[in-house]
Amino acid sequence: MLTIGKLGRAAGVKIPTIRYYEQIGLLPEAERSTGNQRLYGRKALDRLTFIRHARELGFTLEAIRDLLSLSDTPDQPCAAADAIAKAQLAEIEKRLTRLASLKVELKRMVAQCAGGRIADCRVIEVLGDHSLCATDHDHPQGGDGQ
Repeated sequence: MLTIGKLGRAAGVKIPTIRYYEQIGLLPEAERSTGNQRLYGRKALDRLTFIRHARELGFTLEAIRDLLSLSDTPDQPCAAADAIAKAQLAEIEKRLTRLASLKVELKRMVAQCAGGRIADCRVIEVLGDHSLCATDHDHPQGGDGQ
């Protein structure tokens, strides 16, 4: 059995994150020692490692919840898991396209900057007036990403 600290180190996840995953039901509630300390077994470590890896790949918590549910019933076909992964791949491809556009725009801004005074700085000018941008790179949520 692992304490929460040892579980976190083994899975590469911070303690508050482990508690959060328990709170939202991604991890089952831990057993408790006689001193009321959380104790985790191998299944919890495997599940937490799965969650961490899925987060690293950009899956949402809801998609991870669905994938975990699927993994809990291993005899069913994997079409649903494939669909979730394909949807994530499509999102990554959209982000890559957007990042490529941002890269082009930033390179253009830097190349056009005369390196003189802020009053003449093309970077500051373009950031202040989106119409001066050469590419369309509005954030998908239409603003600050919130």
